[in-house]
Amino acid sequence: MNVIWRNYISCPRMRKVPHRYQSGCHPVAPLGSRILTDPTKVFEHNMWDHMQWSKEEEAAARKKVEENSAVRVLLEEQVKYESEASKYWDTFYKIHKNKFFKDRNWLLREFPEILPVGQKTEEKVKELSWNHVKINAESFFSKMHCPTMPEEKNHYKESSGSSDGQSKAGSDFSKLDSEEYRERPLKTELFPGSNAAFRILEVGCGAGNSVFPILNTLQNVPEFFLYCCDFASGAVELVKSHASYRAAQCCAFVHDVCDHGLPYPFPDGTLDVILLVFVLSSIHPDRMQGVINRLSKLLKPGGMLLFRDYGRYDKTQLRFKRGHCLSENFYVRGDGTRAYFFTKGEVHNMFCKAGLDEKQNLVDRRLQVNRKKKVKMHRVWVQGKFQKPLHLTQKSSNLVFSVLSHE
Repeated sequence: MNVIWRNYISCPRMRKVPHRYQSGCHPVAPLGSRILTDPTKVFEHNMWDHMQWSKEEEAAARKKVEENSAVRVLLEEQVKYESEASKYWDTFYKIHKNKFFKDRNWLLREFPEILPVGQKTEEKVKELSWNHVKINAESFFSKMHCPTMPEEKNHYKESSGSSDGQSKAGSDFSKLDSEEYRERPLKTELFPGSNAAFRILEVGCGAGNSVFPILNTLQNVPEFFLYCCDFASGAVELVKSHASYRAAQCCAFVHDVCDHGLPYPFPDGTLDVILLVFVLSSIHPDRMQGVINRLSKLLKPGGMLLFRDYGRYDKTQLRFKRGHCLSENFYVRGDGTRAYFFTKGEVHNMFCKAGLDEKQNLVDRRLQVNRKKKVKMHRVWVQGKFQKPLHLTQKSSNLVFSVLSHE
């Protein structure tokens, strides 16, 4: 697929259009390849992929959810969990630091769209490991050319010698929360990553469990830039203080995606990829559509939004006790953080309403096993890939023509 690239602000001429790994062509074994064919061997591995539920198992899960959602959290308590959501996540990261979640080294296997690849190597990507993809990406970008803006080159040179590894532009965005900054328009002639050829944003970066696998993979790819944000300031500080954080390739900033008045440190329509992994579930259901609508505006035409989150009847949902249900399929944990559990249909409706085209929407059912305790637990996640249309005007014209032809 030839993605139409915009004229970059820092590069006046059109660049060679790279080929992105096709979303329709799934990896060799999408969502894993360990299939349980012999039930007697269930405890030989910690996880089994592509598990099919029996009618009895689904009925039991539905009954469990009915039971644990029978008693709802009081309305005044729900208001507190909503208004103080960032505080609860901030406390979470102060307690657990970067020790709670594991690095997502599976990210490129499921989301190869994170990297643009040459057309000739497109089929090979299906078989590549994380390290091989890293080598391929470096090779691809080394063939691309775009003159660096003098100001930005000096800017990065200075930042590399600083003690905290942060660039001046990166540090400037610590002012994002100030009223003065919110009121004045964002300058578009130069911004962090303005010279990059490929830009990614991770929403809800946490302590960097996706950030650093990506940065380490692309450490020798100068024309790549990663933005990452979280509304918990403690999480952003963990990212910035990490040894692998490089301001020349990354801008971490505090941001509440539910506050549509807050500016981003880059203009709309400049992102190639947005990662939304186990983030949307923590947002109140009434605000989810607004968040997706806003994020879709950040994508370039042809840009991809990559989604993964909790699915309906995941074991996490079944484990909630009575009194923790906020609303239908929306719960609060003991630490004040919240979680929603999606269906494939809900995911489809939200992203398509935001004007994005569905390229993938799968329910990932797995069986997690505790071999020591001989316990089996069903995991359910929803994974999707949604693309911003290349030709919005053409799509609208086709729709009008279709309507007229039926009158």
